[in-house]
Parts: sequence; structure tokens; C-alpha cells
Amino acid sequence: MDTIAAISTALGEGAIGIVRLSGDQAISIGDKLFSGAKPLKEVPSHTIVYGHLAEDGEVIEESMVTVMRAPKTYTREDIIEINCHGGLVSVNRVLQAVLSHGARLAEPGEFTKRAFLNGRIDLSQAEGVMDLIRSKTDRAMNVAMRQVEGRLSNQIKRLRQEVLETVAAIEVNIDYPEYDAETITQDIIKEKMTPVLAEVESLLVTAKQGKVLREGLATAIIGRPNVGKSSLMNSLVHEAKAIVTDIPGTTRDTLEEYVNVRGVPLRLVDTAGIRETEDIVEKIGVERSRQALKDADLILLVLNSAEPLTIEDEALFDAVSGMDVVVIVNKTDQKKRIDMEKVHQLAANRPVVTTSLLFEEGIDQLEEAISGLFFDGGIESHDLTYVSNARHIGLLNQAKTRALEAIEATDMDVPVDLIQIDVTRTWELLGEIIGEDVQDSLIDQLFSQFCLGK
Repeated sequence: MDTIAAISTALGEGAIGIVRLSGDQAISIGDKLFSGAKPLKEVPSHTIVYGHLAEDGEVIEESMVTVMRAPKTYTREDIIEINCHGGLVSVNRVLQAVLSHGARLAEPGEFTKRAFLNGRIDLSQAEGVMDLIRSKTDRAMNVAMRQVEGRLSNQIKRLRQEVLETVAAIEVNIDYPEYDAETITQDIIKEKMTPVLAEVESLLVTAKQGKVLREGLATAIIGRPNVGKSSLMNSLVHEAKAIVTDIPGTTRDTLEEYVNVRGVPLRLVDTAGIRETEDIVEKIGVERSRQALKDADLILLVLNSAEPLTIEDEALFDAVSGMDVVVIVNKTDQKKRIDMEKVHQLAANRPVVTTSLLFEEGIDQLEEAISGLFFDGGIESHDLTYVSNARHIGLLNQAKTRALEAIEATDMDVPVDLIQIDVTRTWELLGEIIGEDVQDSLIDQLFSQFCLGK
């Protein structure tokens, strides 16, 4: 493979920037630029040396260069990392210098792709690297870290081995009946595939929480004008992002912000108050609010404790029927006029929290209610192998279907050689999770989602 290079630190001003090279010529390209106590080819592996980078006799940077020789590197190829001063000009100058001496600009995710192709990690671990980079909470990072470490991979490999042993036993019976091997009956297949099915189902139980941790929850804050929606957003974000006034209809458009609520990443959308209006600008905001409502995973429905329930309030309850909702009764610092019994009736066993956002009261209870909807308290990131990737979830669902069909076929006395088709397909689907027999186009598409330099 040719030698690739890319900037591996975020672009912008900073203390240092790093240009990474990987490939057979990484060290020799570095030596064309680097001047230090000794050439990089003589530097021991996994050490860092001080020197200068020069081109055409002119010093272009002061740097520290890390040398890592194959195979004990991220890509299992020779790697050097050039540490230079942070800043767009300095880092780009170093990158252009290594490119002019024979390196090629890396494609997005190409370093991790090479780690996969060279057998250092499997596909699920590679996807875990991407999740680790994109983690928005400590809990999401812990789950991604376990995937990078191979926790899911090891479980899938063990399951595949169990299924493979069943496939092999069936094939021996069919192809070599003269051998003195255990006769594989429908009952034996059922006995072997039942625990496999149970473990696949167990992994899928974590899928909802895992997907929440990985992607976050699209969360719409809805309610009539002037009930405290913008105040709620500011309280959760801990910053005055939304304008708050006593004038109904202040919020004319949807505002978005990410926030971490007890390990659950929320993409908060503060909507315009949903009401009938003749104001053209506010009307557009109301329509966007209705669309945000349709797209939301979680609804925070805000009511005003100081006013009786209105027809508009009840219409909002109807609009969120069947959705995950936390009802927030705000402005408890004022005289209560709302019928709480009716609120609980409309909430239909969904969480109801009372708050005074003006005095920051009730926020802890609200965060607990949000967390409780998706993590019942009994599941923590260190307890289970979470499945968070949509591709993995889809493949596990297919594997579950095939394993179940194999088990049901044994009860229907279907011939063993026909049952083998479903058993083999279960093995193949599990393999696709970790990158066995996966198509090149899928690999290219997955790694294209990575950032440059990773």
C-alpha cells in the first residue's frame, strides 16, 4: 500500500497540531524533512525525538516526531506523527511538505480502514472508534469504549463458533454418513440453537438504550405560548440560549441545542408556541413546531400551573398520544389554578413533574424522569454489552428470525438438510457484524463517515 498522510488534530488555533503518516515509506518521507540528533530510521520504535523540519534548506517548523514501527501500531504499518505548533498555517505547511515528498492525502477513515484490512480490529470495533469520537456523554463513551475493546466482537465470535459447530455436525451427517459421528436430529439442532437465539434476543434488549446513547434523542419542547418552554431550554442547557419574555409568541422559530441529561444525550428543540395565529412569521414557526413534534423521540409538554387547562392543552395531549412524554407543570411559584387530577388523567401514567423554572426548582426531578424513561435504573453501561449501531441491530434481527425459523422447523419435523439453510444463514449474518464476508462497497461506505486523520 502507498503511504498516506493527514492532519489528525482538529483544525484551528491550538497548542499543537499533529500530522500522521502511515505506510512503508512513512519513516523515509519523514527523514527527507526532519533534522535532529539522528535520522528517524535510527530512532528506536515508540519513541519521540526533537528536531526541525526543513525544505530546500529553509526551516519550516520546530517539531517533536513520534516513530512507531510495524506491526505494533494502530494500522500495523510504520507510522510517524509529526507534532508541530497548532494553527491552520503551520499544520497545513507540514502536511503539504510530506505530500510533496511522496505521501498521499488519506481518505476519511483510511487509517482505521487499514487497521481493519490489516486484521488489527474487526468491523464492529472500527465502528466503535467512530462512536467513541462522536460520543456526547460519558455513558455513551463508555459503551463505545467497550465496543472498541472488542466486547461485542468477542460475544459475536463465540456465538458464531457455536452455530458453526452445529453446521459442521449437520454437514458431516449428510456428506459422510459412513463416519462414526453423532447423528444430528431435529431435537439436537433445537437444543443447540435455542441458547443462541436467547443470546441474540438478549443483545437486542439493549438496542433501544444503545441507540439512544449513540444517536441521542430528538426532544421537542412543546406547549402553549408563554408557559415556560424557552425557560426550560435555558435551564437544561445552563445558558440563556432562548429569549424569555412575558409576551406570548416570543419564540418565532425552532431553536436546537445538545444537552447531557444524566448520560442521556438530548437534541433539544425549543418550538414556537402552538396556537392559531394571524401573524405570518409566527404561523411559519408554529408549522415548524408541528413538524418537530412529528420527528421527536421524546416530548417535553409544558403546562402553566397558574392557569386552568385549556382546549389547546388538551389538543396537545391528543397530538402526542402513544409517544414518550414527560409532562411539566411549570410556574408553581404562582397561585395554582390548574386541575392536577385532570393533568394526571390526560398524562395516562406518563411522568408528571412540577417546576418553578424561574427559581430553578424541579429540574432534578425532571432529569430523573427523562433518564427513567430510557434507563430504568437497573441497566448501566458497565453491566451489559450494548448494541447501539443501526447496522448491527438490523443484522441481529435477521439472525434472530433465521434462528427462530430453524427452531420452529425442528418442531415441524422438517428434514435436517433443509434446516441447515437457516442455521448457516444465522452464522453468515452474525459474521457480517464483525466484517466476515462483508462487501467491499459496504466497507468503503462505513469508513467514508469517519473524519480525516482517523
